[in-house]
Amino acid sequence: MRKLITLLVALSVALAAAGSASAQEATGSVTVLHGVPGVTVDVYVNGAVALESFEFGTVTDPIELPEGDYDIDIRAAGEPDSDPIISGSTPLPGGANASIIAHLAEDGTPTLSVFVNDTSEVAAGDARLSVRHTAAAPAVDILANDAVLIPALANPDGTSIDIPADTYSVAVAAAGTTDPVLGPLDLSPAAGASTIVYAVGSLADDSLDVLVQSIDGLGGAPAGVPSGTSGLAADSGFPLWAIAILAFAALGAIASGGALARSRSRA
Repeated sequence: MRKLITLLVALSVALAAAGSASAQEATGSVTVLHGVPGVTVDVYVNGAVALESFEFGTVTDPIELPEGDYDIDIRAAGEPDSDPIISGSTPLPGGANASIIAHLAEDGTPTLSVFVNDTSEVAAGDARLSVRHTAAAPAVDILANDAVLIPALANPDGTSIDIPADTYSVAVAAAGTTDPVLGPLDLSPAAGASTIVYAVGSLADDSLDVLVQSIDGLGGAPAGVPSGTSGLAADSGFPLWAIAILAFAALGAIASGGALARSRSRA
């Protein structure tokens, strides 16, 4: 897996192009995930290249962006003079904690979904587990320790549940079955944190994988609980931290050149 290249550098480029931004301005927290195999793009913010050659399987650290107006153009990687695949102008409001994932719809079409993360407090000793179906696959059951934990989850839906902090053997199976199409894998949601698991890739192409995001500081945890954000997939793929800005405004993206972008917001 290739690490995300210095997101702070890209962010500084974007903010410089956007103009002045006061430290007193309200901000929004954005985590962006890349779950579409086989597509690489460059992201332009207010006319300047912000990110180059973003790849499938990357989960960014949370990005704090000042509220303001941004122009976004998404072009094929290495083709600065090409027509944008996605283009739009939008304000970014402050105050939200959101995850934006570029992924495949159930029929395999590239799309975009926005999830609003639940950052409410959890009880002492508990962890929050969120599972989000963002793969080209029919509805699935989420199994934990061989029992159905979350039934009939469809793309692009997600759900959250508070459970005792422990290690669970988690698998994904077609709804109504127990034969895993992904996993099992050991998952250890930490007390006082939210662990968010995304199914990505395609069942038909045998490219199913998972991405994992974590949010700590939700209470109920002993001191020293580890935190962080990590991607668990590898290959080349579809970037788009900057498209988070578009998603915040309308919970949708503007598609052109035959690309489909669709946003859904989930608590």
